[in-house]
Amino acid sequence: MAQLKGVWRAHLDGSGMGTRNSGEAQPLYDDGVLYVITGDDGVFALDAASGAQKWKYEAVFPEAMGKSVCCGWTSRGVGMSEDRIFVGQLDAKLVALDKATGAVAWEVQAARWEDGYSITSAPLYYEGMVITGFSGAEYGVRGMVKAFSADTGEELWTFYTVPGPGEFGHDTWPQDSDAWKYGGGTVWQTPAVDPALGLLYFSTGNPGPDYNGAVRAGDNLFTASIVAIDAKTGEYRWHFQQVHHDIWDYDAPNPVILFDMQHQALAQASKAGWVYILDRATGAPIVGIEERPVPQEPEQLTSPTQPFPIGDAFVPQSIDIPFEGTNVVNEGRIFTPFGIDKPVLVQPSPAGSANWPPSAYDPTRHIMYICAAETAMTLVQEEIEVPEDYLGELYTGGGFGGVSAPQRGIIAAMDMATNTLVWQWRWPESCYSGFLATAGDLLFVGRNDGRLTALDIDTGRQLWAFQTGAGMNAPVTTFEMDGKQYVAAYSAGNIFAGSHHGDSGWLFALDGTLPETTPGDTVPGLADAGATGGVDVVFAEGDPDYAAGEALFKQTCMPCHGDDGMGGHNNGMPLNNLPDIRTAISVVTTGRNAMPTFYGALTPEQIRDVSGYIVDRLFEE
Repeated sequence: MAQLKGVWRAHLDGSGMGTRNSGEAQPLYDDGVLYVITGDDGVFALDAASGAQKWKYEAVFPEAMGKSVCCGWTSRGVGMSEDRIFVGQLDAKLVALDKATGAVAWEVQAARWEDGYSITSAPLYYEGMVITGFSGAEYGVRGMVKAFSADTGEELWTFYTVPGPGEFGHDTWPQDSDAWKYGGGTVWQTPAVDPALGLLYFSTGNPGPDYNGAVRAGDNLFTASIVAIDAKTGEYRWHFQQVHHDIWDYDAPNPVILFDMQHQALAQASKAGWVYILDRATGAPIVGIEERPVPQEPEQLTSPTQPFPIGDAFVPQSIDIPFEGTNVVNEGRIFTPFGIDKPVLVQPSPAGSANWPPSAYDPTRHIMYICAAETAMTLVQEEIEVPEDYLGELYTGGGFGGVSAPQRGIIAAMDMATNTLVWQWRWPESCYSGFLATAGDLLFVGRNDGRLTALDIDTGRQLWAFQTGAGMNAPVTTFEMDGKQYVAAYSAGNIFAGSHHGDSGWLFALDGTLPETTPGDTVPGLADAGATGGVDVVFAEGDPDYAAGEALFKQTCMPCHGDDGMGGHNNGMPLNNLPDIRTAISVVTTGRNAMPTFYGALTPEQIRDVSGYIVDRLFEE
């Protein structure tokens, strides 16, 4: 492993380096070319031998679109056919590019971004179709998966993850309101397909509103579920709901994995902290799953029972010692409910356990490898009404707040025959990249500090590490070219991981000669500042531009700190205790706790503007 070094490093023209961006895309390889997409939906075709840019495509978005994109600007990859590259964009467009030139072959508005839809997953190409899910459950949308003709972009079928009137499952939603129209259940990941069975599989997001179950009585199918549909027609085949009437944001963004043991199996690692192992022909559990009673909260119309997979959880599902200043009920155990004016600390949290970073599977050992986070959050219900139309505005019905505790990572190996732990390690930071398992008994996984690492597949112990310069927050790809094995990586950082941003594609091989670089070397001045002992706080002259500060807050701060500044998806601490603008400028410039420095990523004037907005405007009545 010590011989593994860089073959080349290619910068992607600064695409996706904004503070609102995350780099989560797994590169694709075909016939001597690597294809990678950035958090700005910039697509780059790179010569795999040299790293030279063959072509690029740059998406252009409507100026007003930014407010309707949840959870930072990102893309998790592109789709590929024999002659085209398929791009799902943040503005909910689906675009087909000529594979050789990058020219646009066709584009369709697959959904309305004005309603809150976006596409962050890689489209799936299968049998002449391009299939995609949509993000946006936090904006009151109705989840769906669509198929389009790969040749023309013509829409072929649509499957809604929230059934409408007359459809199977609609009776799990209120019959006296239109709650189902805004019921969420979005599909965050690329579906998996079994050609022999002709089935398409995916897992779904939380119901909407996220944290208020009072306006959506019932189990709320097919949210927080694993679903199988006919790949050619989009017709429903089976489902398994992992969380009934979810109020904890225990959705299922981790991609499903198909494998064969004694059964044609499927497994999915959930935010609830369990792996669900099903027969992929029927949806029946292979390893048992029991319905057990759970605590109740009348205000939330909570389900009396929840599914509990037999076996081990891969993250803690309770709080052994309360965090200072928090309200711990029922030891913070999974499925502990909360209500209006009844904030409750829960673990796992919406930011924890298995999120989008893909798991890996070893077909010889029959073991699944999971990249996860260990976090606790305070959840609270808030009053909300079912909207009268799609507005593209937040529709959560509650909120969450951070706690004064570090977010930690957990990596785990799970035996798929028994659903039990084989090994497990805790990291000092979240695991936010995803695994790649190889036949050479290695696990590749990125770290937030910029290292790409290789682990022993049987123990999880680190064997090799290489500093890439920015947060290594995307899964890597391995391929063979001219009889030699390579590993390709995209190093670009992540807004939720608090990691340095970058724009680098890397290629590695055993005969590589490029040495590793220094952390943050693509952020202007940051590498030098680190070498000299820290960054200098600059207090820009003049009054804050509050409008500019508000725009920066929504793009950069809101994913972690929430739209009200009191806590968001990534366990960001409340901002209402910043006493003045100079303190805020210092914190934004230098970073604090899990929040990274924005030195070099924002100008002193931008830091002044966003700090002024937070201190002077955000908490106005």
